[in-house]
Parts: sequence; C-alpha cells; structure tokens
Amino acid sequence: MKKLFTIVLLPIVIIGLVFLVYSSISKPVKFDKERDARKVVAIQQLKDIRELEVAFKSVYTHFTSDPDSLKDFYLNGKMKVDLQIGSPDDSAAVANTDRIKKAKKGITNAQLYDMYQKGEKNLVFIIESEVPTRETILVGRNDFDINKIDVIPFSEGDKVIFDSVIKTVSGVQVPLFEAKMPYNSLLKGMDHQLIVNLNAEMTDTDRYPGLMVGSVENPNNNAGNWE
Repeated sequence: MKKLFTIVLLPIVIIGLVFLVYSSISKPVKFDKERDARKVVAIQQLKDIRELEVAFKSVYTHFTSDPDSLKDFYLNGKMKVDLQIGSPDDSAAVANTDRIKKAKKGITNAQLYDMYQKGEKNLVFIIESEVPTRETILVGRNDFDINKIDVIPFSEGDKVIFDSVIKTVSGVQVPLFEAKMPYNSLLKGMDHQLIVNLNAEMTDTDRYPGLMVGSVENPNNNAGNWE
C-alpha cells in the first residue's frame, strides 16, 4: 500500500499542489493584465468626456451632468473659433492688408472677410467664426463613437456616472464636473474576489474604487485619478 502511494498517488498529489501554486500566482497576474488593458480603453473615453465637457463649458459657461446634452452638443452644436486668414509671414499680403486698412479707416475684420470671400485673397487677418463642434474637437478619431460616450466599456451596458455643480471656492463661483466608472462595472466578468480586494484597497487608501475624471467635491482642474 505504501509502495502504491509512493508510485501512483504521491506524483498525483505533487502535480495537484504544483497546479494550485501556479494558479494562485497566475490568477492575479492575468487579472492585472486584463485590468490594465480595460483601463486603457476607459481612460481614453474619460479623456474624450473631459474634452467634450470643457468645450461645452466654453459655449454655455457651465458643465453638464446630462450625457444627452453632450451628445447633442457634439452632433448639432457649434463653437466659436479664431479663423486665421492668410499667413502673417506673407509680407506681400500683410502690406496689402495694411494698405486697405489705411485707405478704408475703421474697416472691420468682418468686412475684410467679405472681401476675401468675394475674391481678394491677398489678405492677412483673424476672424471669429462658428464651426460645428464635430469639426472642431475629436476630429479624425476612428475609434470615437459619440453614441457610446456614456456607456462604461466591458460592462454590458452600465452607464458612466456624471455629475456637475457650480461651487463657491474662495468666494468665486466655479463650475465643476466629474465622470466615474466604478471597477464593479469596468471589470465585470473578471474574478469577483480580486475585484473585491481591489475595491477594498482603493477605499482603505481613500481613493475612488474605479476611474474618474474631474471632481465636484475637490476642484482638481479636471484631472483624472490615473494622472
């Protein structure tokens, strides 16, 4: 019996122990790798949200906690931008513009722009113009989908948590916003106990158990908690 245990059962026990040790080591490694991969996607989305919020505020003077407002602003809104006509390094165009301004005292840049549109291209000036939001920010991003801006990736449809306030800071009214993606949603489907451990670690160190950008509690210049 002892011989049977040594020859047959002992190797099986050893293999089992090796497997358990390997699993205990590899499981957290795999978890961290998958977590980091998901964070890359989530962080880019939070950066996009921040860019949309900042652009929204530049038009409306406040942030929004309504993702539908952000979507409408991107799809249908407009932003004022400084449009550079001509090059300041073009000495001939600069001289021609100066000549026109001297000949027509008080001529505005809007009037110069009218001349430019009618064919006078030898001009240099800056004019404020309204441009569709979608042609101004997040341009050329093949991976950007405005319709998914409020959905936490990998979460099977969980929503980003938005908030915005106007808070008095040192006697000044300051617009603030935040957007959050809890790890419980972002890491959905991964090892439950390791998610619990990660959340506990974040909470114990007074950090948000997930990813977030901005803060309605502590003004942080719209920083992300990964930065």
